[in-house]
Amino acid sequence: MATARDIQKRIRSVRNISQITRALEAVSASRVRRAQARVLASRAYAEKAWELLLNVQAGAGGGATMHPLLEERPEIRSIMIVLITSDRGLAGAFNANIIRVAQRFAERLDKPVQYVTIGRKGRDAMVRAGANVVAEFSDLPSEPGIGDISPATRLAIDAFLAAEVDDIFIAYTDFINMLTQRPAVLGWLPLIPHTIEDQVAAEFVKDVPSLSEGVSSYEYEPGAEAILQEIVPRFTELQLYQALLESQASEHAARMVAMRNASDNASQLVDDLTLEYNKARQTAITAEILDIVGGTEALQDAMDDMALRIEEMTDLNEQGVRI
Repeated sequence: MATARDIQKRIRSVRNISQITRALEAVSASRVRRAQARVLASRAYAEKAWELLLNVQAGAGGGATMHPLLEERPEIRSIMIVLITSDRGLAGAFNANIIRVAQRFAERLDKPVQYVTIGRKGRDAMVRAGANVVAEFSDLPSEPGIGDISPATRLAIDAFLAAEVDDIFIAYTDFINMLTQRPAVLGWLPLIPHTIEDQVAAEFVKDVPSLSEGVSSYEYEPGAEAILQEIVPRFTELQLYQALLESQASEHAARMVAMRNASDNASQLVDDLTLEYNKARQTAITAEILDIVGGTEALQDAMDDMALRIEEMTDLNEQGVRI
């Protein structure tokens, strides 16, 4: 059994850790509010832009693809997955969930897959798993701009246009609310609704807005093709940026909840250790009292024995016996 001093050291250690977790919780709480505001401000725009893109493409007529980023390949030979995770841990199962979803999705596709990772946690996990990581981006700002993810976007677009990959997906965590974050896979390039043959793999793919009614009544100036040439590259970058914002908001929310749970667990552990400390101290005090009582009884026995011997010697002396 641990001594009272050892338990006191553990209590101090747990309290120090609790102070750290509470500080991290406060920091994440402040950051998640800003991240949530950015997500909600851009989500409606990103969804509407996607719907507009589909309507422009459908309203062009003729069935011809007017931009190479909208061209669906007849045969999928190679796939790229852009995996978005965090640079730091202490966020509960946030990183583990999206990494597991990305790996299972890739296994279901049964095609050669290469990864572009955004965040150190995803990079480290993919390298440990022996995956083909062709590029990694980390140390992004806490409030990234769309220019911060331009290199990743350019790399993916170049790989798709050069036919190095035939399909590109984004694996990220969709921000639902402060308590719910859902790992998802978004079909990115080509910029069309993706259909997955494997039903289990299709469960991971996020639904996208569908075509609105009456697209044929749309009129475009200067024309649908010119509009597509202008908005497709921008919207390609916007899709990745929106996924990054969703992932960052989810990260802060997950870390806030994880640190709150850690603080609560630390408080409970301190209570349990305090009870154990009181029991250990009570046991030590009881042992000391028993030692004192035992010593007192032994001393009393010795004194009684000495008094008996003195009494015997006195009796013998009175009888004239020389000692």
